[in-house]
Amino acid sequence: MKLSIDEQKTLLELATTLRNGEAAPAAGSKAQQELDAAKKEHARLVEASGSAQLAVDDMELEILRIQEDERKLRRRAADDKVQLGAASDIEQRRDLEHDLYAAKSRIADLMSELQEAHNEIHALRNNADLCAQRVKEDQKKIEALEAKLAENDSAATAADREERIGELREELPDEILVTFDERRLENGVGVAAFNGRSCGGCFIVLPPADLSAIRQAAPEEMPECPECGTFLVRNA
Repeated sequence: MKLSIDEQKTLLELATTLRNGEAAPAAGSKAQQELDAAKKEHARLVEASGSAQLAVDDMELEILRIQEDERKLRRRAADDKVQLGAASDIEQRRDLEHDLYAAKSRIADLMSELQEAHNEIHALRNNADLCAQRVKEDQKKIEALEAKLAENDSAATAADREERIGELREELPDEILVTFDERRLENGVGVAAFNGRSCGGCFIVLPPADLSAIRQAAPEEMPECPECGTFLVRNA
């Protein structure tokens, strides 16, 4: 089959478009912008959720610290009481009573701090749960937008593809299209690029004799793959 180099490229694009059935989605579409904005908001919500959970973790550590300090002070107060029961020296008893009073005072302070911490962690946990719920809801929103975008892109792609196929066929002679359609019906490819070593239709690496014949064919000649019969374009 003979064609000018430009027509060979046109025919190759037609074959590739028919074979792939894919096109790039429209950039900057409204649906894409909505999805980008939603993902940006989702990132903000994820960060806020992480900060909220971190605040809960910090407060839980603070509660554990207070509880541990309280246990130590209670052991200290109990030890002071035991020593007071056995001490007879006035100075020693005075020191033990002072230490016992300080321990009890600090325990009272810690109990107040613990109550405040429990009240605060309740609010922090509610906030963390709310943030986590917002992240889940926003993820569902993103999934819905992605599905909508994929549906829109699929419809637009199909329409664009059919339009491009029509444009390419109009640029080619009818007799060439007849031959191409017949060959494509036979092997599912019709026309493919030749990379210098193998056929772009069957991807078989050809023997040296066949490679030499393909390379030496006239520029306007479209040689055929000896394996699958696909017309080869050497100037792709």
